Parts: sequence; structure tokens; C-alpha cells
Amino acid sequence: MAGWMWLRCFFGPHLQRIHRSPDQSRPEGRAGRRGWTYQPKSLEKHTDSILGWASALWSLSYYSSPLLLCYLYRKGSVCVCVYIYSILKQWCQWKNSEYQQFISILEETRKTNTPSKKKKLGCYDFDFSHWPADFSWKEVSNLKLPSKAGVSLLKPEARLRGAADSVLNSVRTLPCHIISFLIAHSFGRRMLYPGSVYLLQKAMRPMLQQGQARLVEECEGQRNKLVACDGNEIDTMFVDRRRVGGMQGQTLVICCEGNAGFYEVGCMNTPLEGGYSVLGWNHPGFAGSTGVPFPQNEANAMDVVIQFAVHRLGFNLRDIMVYAWSIGGFTASWAVMSYPEIQAVVLDASFDDLLPLALKVMPDSWRPLVTHTVRQYMNLNNADQLCNFSLGTRDQGPEDIMSNRGNDLLLKLLQFRYPKVMTDDGVRAVRAWLGASNPLEEASVYSSYEVDDDWCTSVLQSYQSERGQFFPWSVGEDMTLDGRRQLALFLAGKYMRNFETTHCTPLPYSEFATPWSL
Repeated sequence: MAGWMWLRCFFGPHLQRIHRSPDQSRPEGRAGRRGWTYQPKSLEKHTDSILGWASALWSLSYYSSPLLLCYLYRKGSVCVCVYIYSILKQWCQWKNSEYQQFISILEETRKTNTPSKKKKLGCYDFDFSHWPADFSWKEVSNLKLPSKAGVSLLKPEARLRGAADSVLNSVRTLPCHIISFLIAHSFGRRMLYPGSVYLLQKAMRPMLQQGQARLVEECEGQRNKLVACDGNEIDTMFVDRRRVGGMQGQTLVICCEGNAGFYEVGCMNTPLEGGYSVLGWNHPGFAGSTGVPFPQNEANAMDVVIQFAVHRLGFNLRDIMVYAWSIGGFTASWAVMSYPEIQAVVLDASFDDLLPLALKVMPDSWRPLVTHTVRQYMNLNNADQLCNFSLGTRDQGPEDIMSNRGNDLLLKLLQFRYPKVMTDDGVRAVRAWLGASNPLEEASVYSSYEVDDDWCTSVLQSYQSERGQFFPWSVGEDMTLDGRRQLALFLAGKYMRNFETTHCTPLPYSEFATPWSL
């Protein structure tokens, strides 16, 4: 029996923290809030530190000098040292009673993942790769299953060519295709999603662990592992407020983080302060989630998160809001495009399309290469995905207000939905409103066009009752120029709420609200 326990400890995960459940008493000598950091013995602590440095050097060599690591590997010094320290660490874990208790609970949960055993396992923070799966896309058998590649995405429009021309063009552009592939799968993906870089995650690990502890110990969060259709494992955190949050607690807010954001320290805090039930998840390749954050993998992850919310947590789609920050707007817009029954989506500091942003920071001579790379491998086309959903959006204003791609997102959406209102004059009126540098100037522009909110509301309600709510609308077709301008400004003010701050400042709850609807 002791030998079997030693073997389980040898292959067991690294334990980081123990969360005390409300019905547990705190052991003597443990201070702090409802939990404590796992305290290894002196030898285990020393070996853990050595192995941590070895892991960091391994990752650093990947980006700097892989030849150095190859040399050490051939000499055998690295492997021997790591192997010795690993044995010492596992031996120390075997001698630690807290770790033995944890490994027993982990093994029991792996055999039968019941709610009671899952609750016990949730009291430990450890390497998420060892966490048993809680939900898989395969469990939803009554829906149309995704293809082998994953869920469907919008594809860029292909240009029509003759057969001979297509063959010649393929040969001519082959070098560009190869270079694009190499760029996208090397530094391109890491520049777009820096949170997937191991060194950054390691530097942020103490902060992530503190955030994880706060969500579990103070907010009673439940951690879950979801398996997407591409095999990636998605790390999620669910805070249930249905019993204590009143009406807002009955609404689930799914949070989509930015390109260096994690649910542990990201935008979950905003809806949590408002009393909503909240489900956060990490991008593929971020923290406990596996894979790499390419658009297809991102959409696959978002799909399994929504399926989990509906089929395991018990929320209806009409009771779900999606809240996204920055690059998270891609998965949020995909979600409401694929599940139009979702109640609403709120975008914070997002953009309309990645390509203009990429072209802005790259040399003009690279334009064809950048365009092909983005469209082929990183096609984050938020505006295209939003054209079939009623949303509320709010963006943050940079120093050059009119360079804000959130403004372009708003204009594209309004032009698609209300083409008769968003004529050249309507667009100019909205641009003047977007160019205001403060709320006082916004109000001045709004009043200069003598916008009558009650009249605009009645016109839209009348059209909706007669023609239905499917977009695009032809409202404004027989309207005067002043009437179209009024409607354009009225709609812009309802779809977007401006909040002046920096890009990385979290959205305060006072600015988080359910989007407007007729």
C-alpha cells in the first residue's frame, strides 16, 4: 500500500494552494483568509525551486539559444540533474501528510467524478493538466456535431479565377504562403496573443494564483475543465449567484479576455461586482488551457463554454450575456453569430477587423504578405460576425479619437442594419459625434442636430411592429435629411457608450449595463 502511494506521489501534480471549505476548521499556525499556500518541507521547497529555474531556462533557450541547451543535453548534465531533483521532490511529497490526502482525493475523483468528490477536489489548486475533465462537447448528442476541423467560421471571399490562372497563381504565390505559415506559427501568434508565451505566464504565476484563490475562497467559484471538439482542454471558473444575486444573478455573463488576459485577474470582476452569475475561461494555451489561440481553436473553445453553460449549468441562451475585452471581441461576436438567441453582447475596447491594425504597424512593402497572413491564419473579423445580432457596445477613447477601431466597428454595424439611415449625411453626423473629446462635446453635437429621442423611438417601434426585427431594416427610406440624421445619432448613442480611459483599465461596474433594445 505504501509503495502504491509513493508511486502516485511520484507521478502526482505540483500542489500550490489549499482552499479551506466553509465547514472545515483552520489548522493551527495557518493565517490569512479562507485558505493557505501549500507549505512543502525544506528539501521539497529547495528542489521545487531548482526545477522551476530549470523549466524557465528550458523555455528561455527556446527563444534565445537552443544550441546551448542541445550542448548541455548531449553532455547529459541537464537531464541527470533534473531527474535527481525530481526524485527528491516526489519523495518529499510522499512524506507530506497534506499532499498524501490531496493525492488520495484526486485519485478517487478520477475514478468517479461525483459532485461531492469534485467539491473536495476543488479545495486544491494544482497543475491543471491533472484535473479530471468535467464536460466534453461529445456529451451534447442531440445537436449537430462540429466537423473534424471544428465549428464553422466566416471565410474571406475568394476571388474567382480560371483553372489555368489558378494553377499559375498558386505556383507564383507559393513562397508567400510558406512565409505566411512560418510567421503565423512562430512569432506572429505570440505577438498577437502574448499571454500564450510561457515566460510571461511564469512571471504572472503568483498574481494568477492569488486571483484563483480570491475567486474560489471569497466568491465560492467552481473550477471546471471542458474538452472542446479539437481536443483542447479549456480552464474555466464559474461563480453562481442565482440564489443570492436577485434578478441579476439569474443572468449568466460569459467573459472573453484580452490577448494577455486571464480570468484569474481579468474582466470577470466587473459583472461580479454587479451581482451577476459569471463564467470565465482562458484562451487555448493560456494558464491551464491547452492548445494555441488561433481563430479556429478560439471558436471551438467558445462553443464548448456555451454548451457547458446551457447543458451542465442549466442556463437558457436568452439568459446569457457575453462580455468581451479587446481581442475577446472575436469569440464574443462569433458566439452571438452562432447562437443568436443570446440575450446581449457587450464589447469593451474592441475593434472591427484585425487587418487594418496589422497594416498600421507594418511597413507598406509588407502589405501583401501581412494581408495574406492575417486573412489566412488570424482572420479576426469581428464586424462581419456582428451583422446578425442586436448589441450594446462601449469602447475606450485613445488620444486620437478617430483612430479608434471601435468607431469603425460601430459604423459598419449601423450601415449594415440601417442602410437607408446611414447615408453619407448620416455617417458624417455620427463621425462628428464620435469625434467629440468629452461628454460635454458629445451632448453639444447631439443637441445641434435637435435629436428627439421620443420621436426616434416611436419611428423604430412602429417599423418593428409592421416589418419585424430581422436586419437589415429599410427604415428611413422616405424620410427627410434631418430625420435620417436624428435617427443616425440616436442609434449611435444607443449602440455605443464612450468611456474615457486607457486601454488596459478594467471597466468599472457603473459603466456595465444591459444593452439597449426597443
